[in-house]
Amino acid sequence: VDHFTYALVSDGDLMEGISHEAASLAGHLGLGKLIYLYDDNEISIDGSTDLTFTEDVEQRFEAYGWHVQHVEDGTDLAAIDAALSAARAVTERPSLIAVRTVIGHGSPNKADTADAHGSPLGEEEVTLTKKNLGWPEDKTFYVPDEVDARRDETRERGAHRHARWTELMERYRAEHPALAARFEAFKNGTLPEDWEDALPTFEAGTGLATRASSGKTLDALVPVVEALVGGSADLTGSNKTKAKEQEDFQADARGGRYLYFGVREHAMASICNGLSLHGGFRPYCGTFLIFSDYLRPALRLSALMGEPVIYVFTHDSIGLGEDGPTHQPIEHLMALRAMPNLTLIRPADANETAAAWKTAIEHTDGPVALALTRQNLPTLDRATYGAASGLQKGAYVLRDTPGTPEAIVIATGSEVSQALEAAE
Repeated sequence: VDHFTYALVSDGDLMEGISHEAASLAGHLGLGKLIYLYDDNEISIDGSTDLTFTEDVEQRFEAYGWHVQHVEDGTDLAAIDAALSAARAVTERPSLIAVRTVIGHGSPNKADTADAHGSPLGEEEVTLTKKNLGWPEDKTFYVPDEVDARRDETRERGAHRHARWTELMERYRAEHPALAARFEAFKNGTLPEDWEDALPTFEAGTGLATRASSGKTLDALVPVVEALVGGSADLTGSNKTKAKEQEDFQADARGGRYLYFGVREHAMASICNGLSLHGGFRPYCGTFLIFSDYLRPALRLSALMGEPVIYVFTHDSIGLGEDGPTHQPIEHLMALRAMPNLTLIRPADANETAAAWKTAIEHTDGPVALALTRQNLPTLDRATYGAASGLQKGAYVLRDTPGTPEAIVIATGSEVSQALEAAE
């Protein structure tokens, strides 16, 4: 699997904060197969980028450690092709190709203006543009013969490459059947047989924070579910997201399955979306529950796209450490529960945490968020109370009462043990 990732980025994209987070980490990791084509047209919706965006983008990316090239004329396809070839040859750094373009190219009155950014040219200006470009003025919809020819050529080239790949895979299956089966399992998201047998069981009566039981569950799962790849936004020790057998992914260590994302929550979640969309991985990422605010746009995209990213959110309540109100989630559980297609699980003890990971890994049509505690919680005696597997139903009866109850006590997470005390 030897391919490149290309991104078309605009002035607006490079203004956004996430672009700084992502490009900084890409430079640190030396992602030589990542290539940005920067559509440098110097126009935004409000007008010229002189209003808001006058930094030297090329120097900025050089400072990140990227390989940077400049193409002065965005209509010079040969120059762009040469720049792409040069970028692919630089294997130890990501590449930025800044391509100077004119928005509304060919329009006599709207080229190089904000008017061409988000509004139709209008019938009269379209006619003038066609005339200016030497296109038939009487055709409402027109595809030149050259485009048809290039399309057919591209289709043939793609079919040839696909046939080559299929042949390669057939030979690989014949010569290395075990490795081929493992590769196909990665690609298809197939879980190993009996993988859930690795899930730990925690002894009743012990006190354990659910972030700690989550870490112990990852210790057991990572060696078995090889597709699990994850990390934390500079909170590895607090989130308990690194398993004992997980090695770091770095510029000089491509085999590692643990990513140190740094203080880059938004990019972290977006990168996990990318890993999931690529296929072959089950990505997870960690931070404090309150910092779900920082990554919310990417989490919302996980939900919109139905991508099974696992979010590990710790420090889920007022039972916090010494960091105070800036780290204290109040409305966050309600806000996350309101997000369509996001499954939020707040386990009540260690065995529910293991069941939550089982649910998260088996859930493949959308993201799952685990809300975990910093403080110790009692591990409930499941011989007395309902089985932790009831978590998979979304809610279950933990302690029943004979006859008709006078009241029903409902709780989640760290409040469950307090609710049981109240019930007693």
